[in-house]
Amino acid sequence: MPDPFKFSKPRSRYAVVGHPVSHSKSPSIHRAFAEQCTVTMEYEAIQLDLGGFAQGVRNLQAADFGGANVTLPFKEQARRIADRLSPRATIAGAVNTLKFADDGGIEGDNTDGAGLVVDLIQNIGISLAGTRLLVIGAGGAVRGILEPLLGAGVAGVTLANRTHEKAERLVQEFSSYGLVEACVLAKVGQFPFDLIINGTAASLEGELPALPSTVFAKTTLVYDLAYADQLTPFLSLAKSAGVDRIADGLGMLVEQAAESFAIWHGIRPDTARILADLGDHA
Repeated sequence: MPDPFKFSKPRSRYAVVGHPVSHSKSPSIHRAFAEQCTVTMEYEAIQLDLGGFAQGVRNLQAADFGGANVTLPFKEQARRIADRLSPRATIAGAVNTLKFADDGGIEGDNTDGAGLVVDLIQNIGISLAGTRLLVIGAGGAVRGILEPLLGAGVAGVTLANRTHEKAERLVQEFSSYGLVEACVLAKVGQFPFDLIINGTAASLEGELPALPSTVFAKTTLVYDLAYADQLTPFLSLAKSAGVDRIADGLGMLVEQAAESFAIWHGIRPDTARILADLGDHA
């Protein structure tokens, strides 16, 4: 997608910020993109204190960084700090890509949903049209993917979250884009789903959502937005329930990173080469 903002002067320093962030593969991905596209760029992972996000971003801006990717748990805070939002960031109510403009403003975008849809359709090879979809979670990560998934023609999205009221609020916000409903976790297993997406931080914390096994079918595609060197606990749960098709969020990470790279540099890298280097994630 073309940069929704006016291009700024070339900058060479970028980062991913989060808490924690040391596990992130974003530095190696963006460095590979830069080499592929012959762009001069430094990219690092920077952990910000939980109460210090805004100041941390201002420090990067003062140090002449060109922008930053934002990961857990700061995506909703990133929306609040941005002076200007792209249309998809406005819809999402969360930001994962910041660009520091020449006028001192901070521009916010959200490339998560676009990256996920590309990974599901092009890399994994599923059709989203008519898909019965269960999304677990209601935080900033889920905010970024709902509208793109609905726009891809899914039959509907069932939202299940530990705090049911938070899922209900998302239903109210996103119902104009397609069929969205909230369901209590314990009551969500009346029938299996075609696609289940874990959008919580549970896998990063080694925890599991209290899902009934009846949500899974052998043909269900189970996708975890988190990624790890081994199966995440959520994907292990799916395998133990007899699911054949599982995928972690590495492909989404690469695709959303390519969108961010295009926002900063005006060129979208070839992601197939990077995914091949990282290995099969599905």
